[in-house]
Amino acid sequence: MTAAATAFRGVYGTGCEGVWAAPGRVNLIGEYTDVNDGFVMPLALPLRTGVAARARADGRLRLHSADIPGGVVTVAPDELRPGAVRGWAAYPAGVLWALREAGHAVAGADLHVESDVPVGAGLSSSAALEVATALALDGLYGLGLARPELARLARRAENAFAGVPCGIMDQTAAACCEAGHVLFLDTRDLTRRHLPFDLAAHGLRLLAVDTRVKHDLGEGEYARRRAGCEAAARALGVRALRDVPYGELDAAVRELRAVPGAGALVRHVVSENERVRAVAALLDAGDPRAAGPLLTAGHASLRDDFAVSCPELDLVVATATGAGALGARMTGGGFGGSAVVLTDETTADTVERAVTAAFAAAGYATPRVFAVEAGEGARRVG
Repeated sequence: MTAAATAFRGVYGTGCEGVWAAPGRVNLIGEYTDVNDGFVMPLALPLRTGVAARARADGRLRLHSADIPGGVVTVAPDELRPGAVRGWAAYPAGVLWALREAGHAVAGADLHVESDVPVGAGLSSSAALEVATALALDGLYGLGLARPELARLARRAENAFAGVPCGIMDQTAAACCEAGHVLFLDTRDLTRRHLPFDLAAHGLRLLAVDTRVKHDLGEGEYARRRAGCEAAARALGVRALRDVPYGELDAAVRELRAVPGAGALVRHVVSENERVRAVAALLDAGDPRAAGPLLTAGHASLRDDFAVSCPELDLVVATATGAGALGARMTGGGFGGSAVVLTDETTADTVERAVTAAFAAAGYATPRVFAVEAGEGARRVG
């Protein structure tokens, strides 16, 4: 990320005050549970978004991306309001807005962004950008904010400024993950535990498969499912679907039989929370291998009950498990994006070749497949 400092000078004609970076993430298990006050288990990727930054006293925000054409985007102080900034610039602009709305004394900034987190791959490129920006502004203005608070403000930026009704998982993962661990997060009270995730010690490997099918969660499908879950919770008389006990799931589904589609949404969320708890228990017991079938069951639930998968993701899961993987599932919001595959080290190459061949036979674009090791969260890098 030191190249970002050099590029900053080329864009703005002066040096930056520092470079901050935040990672993308994959979610091992726990999908659409964060918008239902539930449990999630993400880990940070080695892929990161870097932000080189310099403070401005005039309240103006200037933004430049090495990866997106279009030159410098300038946001005047009176333009810093929800709906006024469009495209990728809405995410860092939203962070500045959220900091000011929370009462923090931040003026303006010049930012240059460089990222190797692919956009639209379900790996939380937006959260990486938001958290890197939040950490940069925190550093520039000496705010001293704790990582969970930075995550909360970054989520507010995405919800209220960029207009994407996401949960808190992605921003918390980017801000708080630790190398060699997955983050077991309760998204209601934000309590978290870092669970050891040294797959190599168990002869295992986690693969991420980017299907290269792009999606935009702001287009409405994510929002419709979130609204459906909230309506189901109201119908059941609970604060959120996380409050439906797993042992009472069948009764809850029966109670909602007159509401089209509601029972399936509830079945996914409640069973997915149970799967997250089960995987946490397996990791605590030092048995990550046994988590494989839970990943595959989670994918089936997302495909059949929540209906957020797609043919490419389903092909990854079916092909990988058919080639000997221990388990696989889509990760992220769905409708494209990426899948994760848990496999023995000895069969990882076979699985990768099988998935690539299956995509070619189906006429799909060649997927991007890479091994994932649990990385660290956001930090200053220059």
